[in-house]
Amino acid sequence: MIPPEQNAEFVWRMEDILEVYTRPYDPRRPVICMDEVTKQVLCDVRAPLPMRPGQVRREDYEYARGGVLNRFCFCEPLRGWRRVTVTDRRTKRDWAEQIQQVVDVDYPEAERIVLVMDNLNTHTPGALYARFPPAEARRLASKLEIHHIPKHGSWLNMAEIELSVLSRQCLQRRVPDRVFLEQEVAAWVVERNAQGAPIDWRFTTGDARIKLRRLYPSFDV
Repeated sequence: MIPPEQNAEFVWRMEDILEVYTRPYDPRRPVICMDEVTKQVLCDVRAPLPMRPGQVRREDYEYARGGVLNRFCFCEPLRGWRRVTVTDRRTKRDWAEQIQQVVDVDYPEAERIVLVMDNLNTHTPGALYARFPPAEARRLASKLEIHHIPKHGSWLNMAEIELSVLSRQCLQRRVPDRVFLEQEVAAWVVERNAQGAPIDWRFTTGDARIKLRRLYPSFDV
């Protein structure tokens, strides 16, 4: 639930994001959604029993914990493109390096990258200055038009949809190590990008003002 005193802030950020999502496709100013999520590494203590005719693969309930890995997801909903990168951590440094890849590798021809993401404290232009020399940090920051998802509004981030699809389609099982996770993620990204699967976002500001009117401040006329 959203505290009443935060409603106005939530509404402003929500309508800002919804306005961004109505923009037509423009390769010079691509709209990119970014999110990240962790995946726990779980190793088998006993080797699973393989499938046999009439019997599914069976795993022992016991497992060994092997730490946590992170996945950065960047997706361009209108083009049906996404990139998912596995990292050991999710620090400011990791995020800054991902932004450098978006600017210089993924979208080198873009005049400006419209970046939609949550307002985690590692997701700020300051992280670029903490990782790169000032001139490089400024160059990267100047390429970004940042729009933050409101607190309690993760459903507004289309990158979260992509990560949910990834989890459902190939990661609802134990991941024993980073190599395995990278291989699974890479195969999924290649197949999904080949399909060119866009996200058809239909929830508009008009819809929000009707369906979420309880969140809007009321005024005496």
